[in-house]
Amino acid sequence: MKTIMIVDDSATILMSMEGILKKAGYLVEKAARADEALKKLQGGVRPDLIITDLNMPGMTGIEMIREIRKIAAFKFKPILMLTTESQEAKRMEAKSAGATGWLVKPVKPEDLLAVVKQVVPGA
Repeated sequence: MKTIMIVDDSATILMSMEGILKKAGYLVEKAARADEALKKLQGGVRPDLIITDLNMPGMTGIEMIREIRKIAAFKFKPILMLTTESQEAKRMEAKSAGATGWLVKPVKPEDLLAVVKQVVPGA
């Protein structure tokens, strides 16, 4: 079974995404902040995909992606940015940091699951 980590400071988004993903048969690991997510990854959590918000208190999603990419086990893991932002400059910044793709909130459950299947081998 594939594991997906969701990183978002919105409890509502975490709960809604977790519901969609669990219903589709995925294991879900959650973090409300980037630093919490990094601690979990450094502590041995090994998700098949990471979905992160862009704007969070403390470290942004883009900064977190840069840190994740420094961890050997996560050099090539897919990371999706989930945000209300749709500016091309932010997308390019996320891509250069190592983001695999971009989803704009609110994302429909079927769109989310279609993207997960695209970026996670065997999902």
